[in-house]
Amino acid sequence: MTIEFPVPFAKMSGTGNDFIVIDHRTSLVSPEEQPDFVNKVCRRMFSVGADGVIFIEASEKADFSWQFYNADGSVAEMCGNGARCAARFAYAKGIAGRKMSFETLAGIIEAEVLDDEDVSLLMTQPFDYRTDLTVDVDGKTHDLFFMNSGVPHAVLFMDEGAEIPVKKWGHDIRFHEMFQPTGTNVNFVQYLDDGGIRVRTYERGVEDETRACGTGAVAGAIFAAAGTKVESPVTVITSGGEALTIVFDLQEDGTAENVYLRGPARIIYIGQLTAEALQ
Repeated sequence: MTIEFPVPFAKMSGTGNDFIVIDHRTSLVSPEEQPDFVNKVCRRMFSVGADGVIFIEASEKADFSWQFYNADGSVAEMCGNGARCAARFAYAKGIAGRKMSFETLAGIIEAEVLDDEDVSLLMTQPFDYRTDLTVDVDGKTHDLFFMNSGVPHAVLFMDEGAEIPVKKWGHDIRFHEMFQPTGTNVNFVQYLDDGGIRVRTYERGVEDETRACGTGAVAGAIFAAAGTKVESPVTVITSGGEALTIVFDLQEDGTAENVYLRGPARIIYIGQLTAEALQ
């Protein structure tokens, strides 16, 4: 690789979804090299380890733009937890003020840093709602709901206390023929006694359950509200045990407008990548 080391970065966490964030307004890693670079630095135990990498870049349309990569080096259009981390990073670095906008492949995202670590995002408008799907997993048929909340998400509602083989079922549904060729993220939702929901997510590109997924929390909250089981604002407990808050205007047809995602985005540490991080 022709990367000039060391590469400064921040390790960040959004409710357990962790990212490597790089100020890339001055190019450090060429676009051609980025997928391999990401794949290598996201390896846990052998490198920094993360669910994805965020390159913060200059923009003529907003305060900044980003390039977001999953851990396997694939590009994702949007990531709610990653977007909150990007906003917190940009504010901390003086790239943007508390209120900001930035470019993603899913569209322009508006964000606000509310306090030291809490960030609110105005999400792009969800679309491609599908509510009449079923899927067979392990010999049992389940109702399945689908929307694109920035990236594609399948949602299954599960009984409280049910054992959910997230990695196996998530893998099977993620690669199901009805979602090809791009596949889908898969969310397993359970209702909680306090009026909130628990969401466990299998993420494409990570190919495993992650500790949190912002866009998955959005999809789960909207479909739960459409089923009249919860009302906005919806508290979503992630796999990591932390809470996200989803606020939206539910329409009569079950779709949602003015969707906000709020939760913590923490700077865990600041460091420099050496060439050995790629070995």
